[in-house]
Order: sequence, then C-alpha cells, then structure tokens
Amino acid sequence: MLYTNLNHVESAAQLEKIISENENVMVCCGRMGPMCIPVYDIMEELEKVYTHVKFFDMEFDNPEAQIIRNAPLTRGFMGLPYTVYYKNGEMVKATTSIQSMPQVKAILDSEFGQPTA
Repeated sequence: MLYTNLNHVESAAQLEKIISENENVMVCCGRMGPMCIPVYDIMEELEKVYTHVKFFDMEFDNPEAQIIRNAPLTRGFMGLPYTVYYKNGEMVKATTSIQSMPQVKAILDSEFGQPTA
C-alpha cells in the first residue's frame, strides 16, 4: 500500500473500471521513494484544482500493475514512477521519473484542458 492521500488502484480490473467510467484519469505507479513522493505531492495539490481529472496511485511492485508497466507507452521506461494519463479509456501520455509541478500541469492542460475557475 502506498501511503498517500490519493485514491489507490489495487487491481488491473479496478483500473479498467476507473478509466472506463471517467473521461480524464492520471495514475502515478511507483513506490514510496525519493523520485515518486514529489509526484504524489503534486497530484494531491492539483487534485483540488483539476476537478475534471481523477487522480490515483498504484503500487509499482503489485503484480496487477503490469497493466501499466507493460503498456506500449511505458515500454522501455527505466525510472520510477511511471505516470500515465488516460483520456476516454485510452492511455494518451506517459512519463517516467520525477516530474515538476510545471511539467505535470503542462501535460494536464494539453491532454485534458485547463481547470475552469
């Protein structure tokens, strides 16, 4: 279990359900390590602003995380976390390693649109 304030994804089936029921989804798949924790913190902060996006984490070492680890957009990734973005059920963007607030916001704005008000 990841000790974040984000909603947790625990199975591939749960992730499939989430992305089928929500238009915009961001998932950070990682561990409680120095490259991952800053991304979780950014997501927790942005969750309040980007209300049209659903934010989740998933434990990288969970065998169920193969749905993210083996996705076409994440093949060849070497660093944690794997951060993936789904639009209308499809993975549209993926990043690896630590990300800054401006980097995450740029992806959210580009893929999902800017927050309203």
